[in-house]
Amino acid sequence: MTKYIFVTGGVTSSLGKGIISASLAKLLQERSYKVTIQKLDPYINVDPGTLNPYEHGECYVTEDGAETDLDLGHYERFLNTPTSQDNNVTTGRIYQTVINKEREGAYLGKTVQVIPHITDEIKRRVQLLAEKNNFDIIITEIGGTVGDIESLPYLEAIRQLKRELGTENCLNIHLTLIPYLSAAKELKTKPTQHSVKELLQAGIQPDILVCRTEKSLSKELKQKLSLFCNVDQKSVIEAIDADTIYDVPILMLKEKLDTRVLKKLKLKTTKKPELKAWKEFLGRHKNPTHEVNIGLIGKYNELPDAYKSIYEAFVHSGATNECRVNVYPIHSERLETGEFKKYFKNLDGVLVAPGFGERGIEGKIRAISYVRENNIPFFGICLGMQCAVVEFARNVMKLKKAGSTEVKPKTSDPVISMMEDQKSVTHKGGTMRLGSYKCKLKKSSLSHKAYGRTEINERHRHRYEFNSAYAKKFEKAGMSLTGINPENNLIEIIELEGHPFFLGVQFHPELKSTVEKPHPLFVAFVKAALKHKLNEKA
Repeated sequence: MTKYIFVTGGVTSSLGKGIISASLAKLLQERSYKVTIQKLDPYINVDPGTLNPYEHGECYVTEDGAETDLDLGHYERFLNTPTSQDNNVTTGRIYQTVINKEREGAYLGKTVQVIPHITDEIKRRVQLLAEKNNFDIIITEIGGTVGDIESLPYLEAIRQLKRELGTENCLNIHLTLIPYLSAAKELKTKPTQHSVKELLQAGIQPDILVCRTEKSLSKELKQKLSLFCNVDQKSVIEAIDADTIYDVPILMLKEKLDTRVLKKLKLKTTKKPELKAWKEFLGRHKNPTHEVNIGLIGKYNELPDAYKSIYEAFVHSGATNECRVNVYPIHSERLETGEFKKYFKNLDGVLVAPGFGERGIEGKIRAISYVRENNIPFFGICLGMQCAVVEFARNVMKLKKAGSTEVKPKTSDPVISMMEDQKSVTHKGGTMRLGSYKCKLKKSSLSHKAYGRTEINERHRHRYEFNSAYAKKFEKAGMSLTGINPENNLIEIIELEGHPFFLGVQFHPELKSTVEKPHPLFVAFVKAALKHKLNEKA
């Protein structure tokens, strides 16, 4: 029977439920258990696809085309296994399903209520992963904080599940904060006590307490938490602030979080996690022999989570190259006017990030022109690639009015245009070209050398594409179209001949970069940036 672990949070948000969940899953995976993680989000949006990145960070896209919470990126980066649409459920999706059933007459005229109809649908969604896959353990992260009104149906649902499935098959981990008061020079347990009390009012007794703290917990403090929160002392786990999120599995192993979980779920604790590949990665990450400076040109730089997967892909690819990657965010709007060369003074490479809409576009195009003319390694993702196409058309092919129909619908040279199957779309949510698609690579191209093969699969999220009507003109002018979708001839990758590294991709390679499998394009880009730096010094 599949075992279920529910992770709740208290005191404050952003304590790291996703990282704790992913770290525990990694340890259990190392013990040969088949594990997955799902996220239950209390907001009423059906998915994060229509949310502004300033609101919710990046929208993470799965292989099957689901627009999901960025925590799913952590799950994949830690476990090195793909997630799916079933791994992220929102209140909006729950209510949408229940309302649709009511309209179909599925409830036989009964009054539809939060209990039992909403809670039953939550329970069904929690167990859906087990029905579709043969998982030993499913970890479910409950979004938000205990005490939030919108989280109450989820807490009631997991209370019911624990009663229905039995205490040996369900476990609750409560992540909470132990604040340090510098004036008093001591850690305070009272916020945690109140958080557990709030959880108890919902009918849930936590089995394990994971305590975020900036100072180590003393034995006496753990005894106090054990006594007042009704948790055995060995199940009070310290989660001290770490230098990097990738330290957390090692710290949780030392705290024996996985051992406590397995004992409470009556599972075997044989085969201690070695984390050999993980430790090798950490060794390279923390002891680099080189460093490079990469400019990240985007529109949402005020919130690093808007480009979370890109930042993490640089961590993975940097470790592979034994190189520290210093990422410098540059707001594209600042590049639109006046002197802008100062932003590129100490950069060894430039990545132009994905995005939507007109704001900041001209800054991105101007930046691409500079790096192209000055032989600085360039990597463009999605909109970044499209901007590279527009820049090349204007400045090399002399199509001065070239543009994207997303920005200028009436442009005389629409080198980037809306995909044909998108022109009839009126609804915004979940209607883009989403998920994994094939791409064939030209031999001896930059991308082919990076991947080491001629056929790849990458994830997409876009409505606009390279206008194939201009393909021959671009190739004649010196731009290589090196990646093409075999089903609809969509141009996926562009490169420049005679440039040290100039690569644009329509897809999102950052979404498939993991600790154990850094994305080959990011690895190649960092390598090119390092080569550029060493050549500049020579």
